[in-house]
Amino acid sequence: MSELSPTQFREIAAQIEGEVGKYIVGQREVVRHTLICLIAGGHVLLEGVPGLGKTMLVRTLARVLDLKFARIQFTPDLMPADIVGTDILEEAEDGRREFRFQPGPVFTHLLLADEINRATPKTQSALLEAMQERTVTVANRSYPLEPPFLVLATQNPIEMEGTYPLPEAQLDRFLFKVNVEYPSSQELVEILNRTTREAEPEVGVVAGGAAVLAMGALAREVPVASPVAEYAARLVIATHPDSETAPEMVRRYVRYGSSPRGAQALILGGKATALLAGRYNVAFEDLRAVAPAALRHRILLNFEGQAEGVSTDDVVEEVVKAVSEGR
Repeated sequence: MSELSPTQFREIAAQIEGEVGKYIVGQREVVRHTLICLIAGGHVLLEGVPGLGKTMLVRTLARVLDLKFARIQFTPDLMPADIVGTDILEEAEDGRREFRFQPGPVFTHLLLADEINRATPKTQSALLEAMQERTVTVANRSYPLEPPFLVLATQNPIEMEGTYPLPEAQLDRFLFKVNVEYPSSQELVEILNRTTREAEPEVGVVAGGAAVLAMGALAREVPVASPVAEYAARLVIATHPDSETAPEMVRRYVRYGSSPRGAQALILGGKATALLAGRYNVAFEDLRAVAPAALRHRILLNFEGQAEGVSTDDVVEEVVKAVSEGR
């Protein structure tokens, strides 16, 4: 059993969100889903226009959790070695020359991959391999990444010129994809009040990396009843156009549906969501709460869907409506 109790889990999570909220105005769903990914041991892809606080979110989260933070600005000339590191030749005290591994910025706890779609596929793959394997291989030697390890990658949905969109197979490695919405007028006023003064808000350390790992261990222990697991499976299957249970929108506008990783994301996200709600069991409502973030990037629209401006969020919403909780 985990060293944490469900009550302690919820208290720590509430303190984390409270401290982050001192710096980040609004964006509660973004903060919640980022925290869920950190707990579940997954990675999150944020999509939103510049200036919405994505970098500040990761930096603040690292400060609250006393974790190491690094930021990589992805550009077309960025090389894999700029991310994972490289061997450098140096001279020892006895005059001999030997190679020493110089770790790259990926050797951290919270890594912000800013505008990941601006780097070439080769460079993207270097980061995505580290995300999947939790290790880095350089010159036939493997170096483990210290847990917890969270990659928060960002994409700008407006300026697409000169970008290299992530293939579906690489998008699938992100546990959640979260849309960062523009703040309301009241939130924008609060942002101005907080950021145009001399003194910045102070945030305190709530927990460390050990607590995050303990929260993740507890989340994985949360039981999932068979009907709930079957519901998650039916949701994923209904995203495939050739499925008998697929709604009309899926049959008409979807080319490929979610992979099995989508079902895993539903369950892992549902477990963390249940604990955050004070329950030690996953309910149907927990899966519905995380369905958009878990499935929106795992659905590939066909040409007709793209031409008519259908969004994958519309598809997920229709799937959730069409799939019943019962068999």
